[in-house]
This record gives sequence, C-alpha cells and structure tokens, in this order.
Amino acid sequence: MDDGLADLLHRVVYLLGEATRRRTDDAAGLSYSQIRLLGTLEEIEPATQHRLAQAMSVSDPAVSRALRPLEAAGLVQVRVDPEHARRRLVETTEAGRKAFHDSGKPLYDELREGLLRADFPYERYLADTERLAQILEGA
Repeated sequence: MDDGLADLLHRVVYLLGEATRRRTDDAAGLSYSQIRLLGTLEEIEPATQHRLAQAMSVSDPAVSRALRPLEAAGLVQVRVDPEHARRRLVETTEAGRKAFHDSGKPLYDELREGLLRADFPYERYLADTERLAQILEGA
C-alpha cells in the first residue's frame, strides 16, 4: 500500500476514534453501545432479542440489559412474538430511529471538519465513493 494512502487512512481512523470517544463520554447523549444497538436493530427489525444478540456478537443477557433503558426512554418497543409466546420481538420506535439518525449527524460533521483540517481530500473521496456506488448499483 502507498505510504501516503496509509497515512491518510491512519488519520481517518484516528479521527473517528477520537470523535467516538468524545461522544461516548457525553452523558447527555446515547452511548456508543446504545447507538450501535439501535443501528443494528434498524437493519434487522423486527428481531428477537436472541437474533439481535447474535448480530451484535454479544450475549442474550447483555442485550436484555441494554434494551431496558432504551425501552424506558421510548426508543425501542419490546413485545411478545405472536407466533411464539416465549420469544420477545424488538423494534425501534419512531423516536428511536430519530435518536439514532440524529446521533450520527454531529459525528459526521465532526469527522468531515477534522478530515478537512488534516488536509484529507474529502470532497474528492466523497465524489469517488458516490461514483463507485453508482457503478456497483448498475452491475
């Protein structure tokens, strides 16, 4: 790999890590784990708690504990599976989807600004990424 590209990628990873740590330390917002849970759930919902645990590579009890505050805050809904009374289905609520997407916006803005300050060719990278996505969609 080209040393210049390796250096750019290293800076991107560093900036992402720093931004994520700052957001996780922010007690007013969602924790990284909560954001990750909401994002994972959005991709596979409705999901059983077991399926959610598998998708996140954590234990079933860890998911159960993580869901309690999110359910209390109205960000997820846990209900009995009508097809199997012992299973619980989990879905994000509209408030949960909004909280998840809103939590990413400041991180996106912070990352973009950090990359631009670090002389990363952000706009070119974005244009190339969009062009690649279009090519892959047509394939």
